[in-house]
Amino acid sequence: MMRISVTMATYNGGRWLVEQLDSLADQTRMPDELVVCDDGSTDSTPDILREFAGRAPFPVRIFIQPNRLGVTGNMQSAIAAADADVIAPCDQDDVWHPDKLELFEKAFAAEAELDMVFCDADVVGEELEPMGYSLWDAVGFDVCARRRARRDGLASILVKFNVVTGTAMAFASRRRDLILPIPGEWLHDGWIGMLLAVAGRCKWIEKPLLAYRQHPHQQIGAANRSWRQQIQVARKMDAAYFDCLARNFQECLERLQQRNATISPKERKMLREKIEHCQARRDMRHSALGKPIAVTRELLRCRYGRLSLGWKSVMQDLLLT
Repeated sequence: MMRISVTMATYNGGRWLVEQLDSLADQTRMPDELVVCDDGSTDSTPDILREFAGRAPFPVRIFIQPNRLGVTGNMQSAIAAADADVIAPCDQDDVWHPDKLELFEKAFAAEAELDMVFCDADVVGEELEPMGYSLWDAVGFDVCARRRARRDGLASILVKFNVVTGTAMAFASRRRDLILPIPGEWLHDGWIGMLLAVAGRCKWIEKPLLAYRQHPHQQIGAANRSWRQQIQVARKMDAAYFDCLARNFQECLERLQQRNATISPKERKMLREKIEHCQARRDMRHSALGKPIAVTRELLRCRYGRLSLGWKSVMQDLLLT
């Protein structure tokens, strides 16, 4: 029988934590365990966790970190400690719909070799008020992107932008040897999603299965940005940003090779090209005179369309940096 571990990384989340924990207890398919790693909270979070552990209808294991690890390191600890066939990461400030784990379990049960499943989410405000759009609307995983993912593989989308959010995903625990440890510059969901999209079998559920809360204190959100806000974000993508992005994808390729993961020649080439494309965009920011030539070169190689955001990225490189 399939077992499911929910893993949660907490840090000063007392304001919203009770609603998330209650939503886990309200699942039509309850988790077999909840593993919580707390990163040294100074608010009511530890007390809330202990109170919930005393009334939860499933085992709750709580670990308090002796030193701050950050969100990725903290979640990595929870993933390492999980003891089930499927691991479902969970944020501290969202609310899961009651059928989330039930539908995830059905997806894994229907396909024995499935490595990862993920879903859409309803984007809501601080008081769970609907914002009028979904997570996939915000990140651009629209009908066209999903069609491309079915045709060319999910990795063809993830090299452009991440659509796999941690709290909206679950993965097979047998892939921990590939996933762990998580490099420090990656967020856990982007790393797990990219590796398993390249080396595994992935499926998505075209239904929102949680309320994804937006508030000023979260590290990653799903804001529906205006053009002005998008331009402000684009201006911050400097040489250091693209240098980091190139290193991240280099680490991804190296991990796949080190663990002897099965990679198709097409996807191996795609990762190598992504690294080169990021390096080219990094170098553009050091040479204003050579920028038009470098942009033209990347255009002729069709890399902007395959590996970035097309003409948005072209205009960013020519006009905003």
